[in-house]
Amino acid sequence: MVSKAKVRLVRLLEMKRHREAHGLFVAEGNKLVADMMAAFECEWMLATPSWMAVQGHIPARELVVADGDDIRRISLLKNPQDVLALFRLPSYDIGEADPAHRLTLVLDAVRDPGNLGTIVRVADWFGIEHVICSTDSADVFAPKAVQATMGALARVSVHYTGIEQYLDRYRHVPVYGTFTDGDNIYGKTLSPGGIVVLGNEGSGIRPSVEALVHCRLCIPSYPDGRDTSESLNVAVAAAVVCAEFRRQTCSRQDSGF
Repeated sequence: MVSKAKVRLVRLLEMKRHREAHGLFVAEGNKLVADMMAAFECEWMLATPSWMAVQGHIPARELVVADGDDIRRISLLKNPQDVLALFRLPSYDIGEADPAHRLTLVLDAVRDPGNLGTIVRVADWFGIEHVICSTDSADVFAPKAVQATMGALARVSVHYTGIEQYLDRYRHVPVYGTFTDGDNIYGKTLSPGGIVVLGNEGSGIRPSVEALVHCRLCIPSYPDGRDTSESLNVAVAAAVVCAEFRRQTCSRQDSGF
């Protein structure tokens, strides 16, 4: 039986101030929790015997076998799975997020946790190890963001900082930004490393950050001149941009350049 205190703690961890106060975040789901165990310290875990049986060693400080409706009672999901865990919040060194020789994403006020989590998943798919977020972006350790990463958070470090200062520190590195009036991305030669800035879902990249962008990119709609949606979702745009960066890098490698 899961205690009322533990149920209350999980509910409190939906809020950022309580995550910071307790130093914990919530993760749910069979594959997601399995991925997270390799990257984060597990403080407490509630799991069914069937899930535990296929995991081997489970490095949790406290492991509780789920009994009956325990997971349904404590879960934050509409459709709970077989495991819920509380992990320790990590501490990352932003000095490791050096974009000189590898692609790095910078997010300017991306406030939707689902979008943020999906962008982290995109970064993981394309081998991007660091995502830099403005301090007013969504918290990647919010339950909805964690779920949207689908375990990618175990392999991608997400940093929060003043992004103007971060971009200014790496002024010698190519800085790309996505704009509706930028240059067609498919006509530009893109560098293997550097920074890609993605803006807020509604207002895009703010002027103070835009001033630090070296190359303005646009994902063109098709066909040219056709009435269409005003813009792409920021997570979809991240996927398209990252795919083109990687396509060009792979093409140059295959050509021997």
